[in-house]
Amino acid sequence: MLRRAGEDVVVLEQGEVAEAWTTRYDRLRLHTVRWLSGLPGSRIPRAYGKWPSRDRVVDYLRGYARRNELAVRTGVEVERLDRADGAWAIATSDGVVQAQRVVVATGHSNVPDVPDWPGAFAGELVHSSDYRNPAPYEGKRVLVVGAGNSGAEIAVDVADGGASAVWLSVRTPPSIVRRDTLGIPSQLFGLATGHLPVGAVDRIAATMRRVSVPDLGPYGLPAPARPYTEFLQRRVIPILDVGIVDAVRGSRVHVVGALEGFEEGEAVLGDGTRVDPDVVLAATGYRPGLEGLVGHLGVLDERGDPVVHGSEEHPDAPGLHFVGYSVTLGGAFRMAGIEAKQLAREVRAEM
Repeated sequence: MLRRAGEDVVVLEQGEVAEAWTTRYDRLRLHTVRWLSGLPGSRIPRAYGKWPSRDRVVDYLRGYARRNELAVRTGVEVERLDRADGAWAIATSDGVVQAQRVVVATGHSNVPDVPDWPGAFAGELVHSSDYRNPAPYEGKRVLVVGAGNSGAEIAVDVADGGASAVWLSVRTPPSIVRRDTLGIPSQLFGLATGHLPVGAVDRIAATMRRVSVPDLGPYGLPAPARPYTEFLQRRVIPILDVGIVDAVRGSRVHVVGALEGFEEGEAVLGDGTRVDPDVVLAATGYRPGLEGLVGHLGVLDERGDPVVHGSEEHPDAPGLHFVGYSVTLGGAFRMAGIEAKQLAREVRAEM
């Protein structure tokens, strides 16, 4: 979008194009529907299916870079941004780069976040970023910690893959929605309700949950009373059901309380009970990890998220933009495209 606006653009990438997607687990599919997930100027091919797989997303992103002839310098890690003589000095692993404008687009889910649980665990502790498939966990007792999309999918995956027992540790019962209802993607409902009053969206979301998802309260996953309010407060995307509902109801995945720590090698839960897993899979999420890059510039909030997005600029950091950090129900790819277009329009207007 910036090139189309007349800017000379170079992309600095610490790995290869789409490398973050290549390292995700084998089962992963795009959680947003294909036709609402294409980046500006290029639809995701119909042949990739309604919910493109991880490898198809990689193909799409790499093809996007080729088709648009983007100047991507791979293997270059950006270490710090500083203002210098009215421009930006970008310290990288390959020397200092000067630029009038910088767009940070490293992604909201960039650095694995593992809680510092007290005590020592006798088994294997693995973050979901290192999980690929269930083969290493066949016949083992597995505790999956975290009730987001990754945690739910990995719990189903290891259960399907022959784990002898699977527990899903939940601190706050999540919103759960069908990936689509009567052929209509849940993403569309998220877009359609985005401009309604919060109370109205809460009622719509609660009704959809009652109609489309069986009551999971007896299994430890009660429905939130105000699902949209909780999303606005926590910015956690609802679980798209790709098997977790049936796995819980069929006792292939057992819901337990929050993991509080370890004692005598066992996992201690919030209600004081213990489980004795061989493996703890920490699906505890990611953080942007922008502190070393821009933390000294005053452009991050207390959670480490940017305080400006897209075309917005912080008054103390002119020419610095953040794209892809807005957590919405409309989908990350779609929102990144919207922000890219907004930024390009602002740049074009200034020329």
